Amino acid sequence: MPHAHLGPADAPGFWLDHPAHRAFLRAEAARQFAFFAASPRRYPNAAPGFHVLDHDGAPLPETLQELHTTTRLVHSYALGVASGIPGAGEIVDLGMEYLWSHHRDRSHGGYVWGMAGDAVADGRKLAYGHVFVLLAGASAKMAGHPDADRLMADVAEVLDRRFWEEGPGLFADEFNRDWTPFSDYRGMNANMHATEALLTAYEATGEALYLARAGRILAFFLGRMAPAHGWRIPEHYRADWSVDAGYAGNPMFRPAGTTPGHSFEFGRLALQWWDLAGRPADGTPARARALIEEALKAWLPEGGFAYTLGFDGAVDVRNRYWWPVTEAIGALAALIKLERRAEDEVWYRRLWAFADTSLIDHARGGWFPELDAAGAPAATQFAGKPDLYHSVQAALFPLAPGLSRAARGLQQVEAD
Repeated sequence: MPHAHLGPADAPGFWLDHPAHRAFLRAEAARQFAFFAASPRRYPNAAPGFHVLDHDGAPLPETLQELHTTTRLVHSYALGVASGIPGAGEIVDLGMEYLWSHHRDRSHGGYVWGMAGDAVADGRKLAYGHVFVLLAGASAKMAGHPDADRLMADVAEVLDRRFWEEGPGLFADEFNRDWTPFSDYRGMNANMHATEALLTAYEATGEALYLARAGRILAFFLGRMAPAHGWRIPEHYRADWSVDAGYAGNPMFRPAGTTPGHSFEFGRLALQWWDLAGRPADGTPARARALIEEALKAWLPEGGFAYTLGFDGAVDVRNRYWWPVTEAIGALAALIKLERRAEDEVWYRRLWAFADTSLIDHARGGWFPELDAAGAPAATQFAGKPDLYHSVQAALFPLAPGLSRAARGLQQVEAD
């Protein structure tokens, strides 16, 4: 039977409850952790940091180490510690040391975007990168790392002083290395990942400011922007936080229009915030569901999601990447945990079946990041296999029992 290893196709109810599917999730996460364990630069006289791996798991010759890759590996392997993955703590240690010794800018403060060996290759100070530093520190703290408090305190001060705009309750986006401005761009993506980092920091510390700021970001994007734009969230904004509908930047990080994959992420994060906030009667679950269900409409006949849509909801960039599928899996798992609807289970199984057929590299491990029009692995935007951040969370989040506190939930699952 096709995909039988994912879980019984004819089983009633929900795969989240089924031992066979849960066993698949554990095995898939373990395969990913094993594949990316080759990322650290452990060889004699090698440049510090982490390798980017090719499809076989061998290091690519590229020496550039970008901040989001370092931090995502720390976060992912901290979840590996919670999941009982042998050796996960060593990779957390290596990443935490590298963040402090290399990405941290001792001259100007903050964290530089790109390193090549011991040299700064890209000195920009990006909110997107800094919020991932906070995420790494918070996740490392929950994994018991001794340097987590130091890292969190340092980056939290930078985020507060350099990026946070108290008036709108949102983060500004980018500066030069010396903190001089080079644009007045404002973006949804950095603020979405800021929400993720703030919620994780709240889970790690209990500090109310983190939860409050995450709530303010969600109020703007899910409370104002999404309902005003057909439950799709514009990506790009001007300095006054008005929508910049004509903006088009980096085709991967700042594509024009709206991005269904980000709606999946924001919908799941909204439910995480709502759960941590005590489940207030404020309409958050309905808004999260509206956002997720609208994003599901970007599913293509051949499987996978269109990368971007226009403001009218029509497909703009048809390219199919792995990460929107992984984020949809997490979002649907959250909806199923919230309320057991049969239609959500249909989507959850469809997503895993597509991932199993087209995205998971069963021979070597990891996921293929991109598919061509025929459904074969492609490499127009990515070299090799990016870090495991998106795909390992697709395997781990459904295992955790709640809408929030995934690290604690995974520890409970491992103990059971």
